[in-house]
Amino acid sequence: MSENRETELLAKVPDRLFIGGTWRDAEEGRTLSVYDPATGDRVKTIADASPADGLAALDAASEAFPAWAATPARERGEILRRAFDLLQERKEEFALLMTIEMGKPLAEARGEVAYGGEFVRWFSEEASRIQGRYGPNPEGSGRMVVSQHPVGPCFLITPWNFPLAMATRKIAPALAAGCTVIIKPAELTPLTTLYFAKLLEDAGVPAGVVNVFTTSTSGAVSEPIIRDRRLRKLSFTGSTPVGQRLLEQAAQGVLRTSMELGGNAPFVVFEDADLDKAVDGAIAAKFRNIGQACTAANRFIVHRDVADEFARRVTERVESFTIGRGTEDGVTIGPLINSDAVEKAAALVGDAVQRGASLRTGGSAVDGPGTFYEPTVITDVRPGSDILHEEIFGPVLAVVPFETEDEAVRIANDTEYGLVSYVYTENLARGQRMIERLETGMMGLNVGVVSNAAAPFGGWKMSGLGREGGAEGIHEYLQTKYTLTPNPF
Repeated sequence: MSENRETELLAKVPDRLFIGGTWRDAEEGRTLSVYDPATGDRVKTIADASPADGLAALDAASEAFPAWAATPARERGEILRRAFDLLQERKEEFALLMTIEMGKPLAEARGEVAYGGEFVRWFSEEASRIQGRYGPNPEGSGRMVVSQHPVGPCFLITPWNFPLAMATRKIAPALAAGCTVIIKPAELTPLTTLYFAKLLEDAGVPAGVVNVFTTSTSGAVSEPIIRDRRLRKLSFTGSTPVGQRLLEQAAQGVLRTSMELGGNAPFVVFEDADLDKAVDGAIAAKFRNIGQACTAANRFIVHRDVADEFARRVTERVESFTIGRGTEDGVTIGPLINSDAVEKAAALVGDAVQRGASLRTGGSAVDGPGTFYEPTVITDVRPGSDILHEEIFGPVLAVVPFETEDEAVRIANDTEYGLVSYVYTENLARGQRMIERLETGMMGLNVGVVSNAAAPFGGWKMSGLGREGGAEGIHEYLQTKYTLTPNPF
């Protein structure tokens, strides 16, 4: 990959805050640096917002809301469609930008551009499908009118691991519903969101409808926005502990909330599974995004009869991976986001091995530059191991054997999280039972990737509240009004 191409792209990315349709410096003149995790090099310096900047963004969103809410749904949808078309034109730029600031291989970054773009296209179509209902009340004394209305200014907080898709998954339904937004991307990967805001500006989104600030002091800047009575919606993707704190803050204003939080996904392989499909699914479910996904399979619960063969096959596949900077040809495993992530992966593997697990391959950090960790397979993970209860967020595949269906269900559900599960079996009745018995908001039956813009994404238990995507996604940004009118007859 040409260094000139990267330099030219980074020069196009805004380095300021986007508030009220204007690119502006942070009020206090502060800046923060963005680094390439594959090299440790600083790639850009951008504005670092203060609490005053955050409230200025809310001012802009509040001022723009009445006009945007009154904009015809078709017009809102057409603006989103123009944004989708522009994203297709600039897809290579967005893919490269994500690889630079987050580290994922370029092929996967291209996949994220396609996935993230689908939310823009999907909700461009949903904007004109917001429905209500009309009909007589049961007593016949009047007519009931049920209508849907945009909830108001929204605060969207996105994580670092999918810099484009997490932004489009929140911005697109909000705009389709008639809401205005303030979005705060993660400090580690803010450039993609800034560049997407520029794209939205080019697509014709009116001033103040989308506002973006970047900051190194997220809590200090976010809390005044959340506690301001003008804000009506909070959407957050990130860790459960942070989500819990945000919910406490949101309770004061009784905000509508969407929370996509942590996961601890079980990947269950029964003795009758097609192992070729199961191994393919395991590689996709575990190593996509270098394992840094809330939907990543965390615990591979494999029937004892096939556990050794499954482990042999996945180990063979993992040993064929190529580690390196994501812009390089043939790289399949890029860096973890930072040194903390490397240390966490090493600690979880070390704890499991100390408790009796077998290390099949990997298990070590890679010497710098960059924050790399070897793709790893460990088997015979023992009960009580930290890796069975903590989200790994790294390229570590941990196998736990089981003997009965009931045991598999017990192990799978033995977690406070319930985002997604994966099951491989050729038995149709067993597959149906697992749909009923696993305590997760999503499930892949004989598939290793479930995310889709047309499907409701979200979890049970401590994995969150609400849904993103699908027909359900736009309703997170709408509120219902019931009106009774006199009987016209």
